Amino acid sequence: MLVAFSVTPLGAGEDVGEIVAEAVRVVRASGLPNKTDAMFTTVEGDWDEVMAVVREAVDAVAARAPRVSLVLKADLRPGVTGALTGKVESVERYLRS
Repeated sequence: MLVAFSVTPLGAGEDVGEIVAEAVRVVRASGLPNKTDAMFTTVEGDWDEVMAVVREAVDAVAARAPRVSLVLKADLRPGVTGALTGKVESVERYLRS
């Protein structure tokens, strides 16, 4: 399963990079395959482990902000692994053709 999520601290001012970094730190410490870009952090794993990481990331932000916004998108495909890189590699192959 792939989960792309964004955790945004609300009510903590305009410069929230330091607080968002706490969420990314949680994801990276999880040991699950992940990628962070300008909009989302994507994590790959099974339901329980990925959702536990999302919750911990939200909790890390909530510890420093009075309100938290969570946006989450999931791709559930039982038995599929390597989708974090495989999907992008597939598109890149078509772009080279």
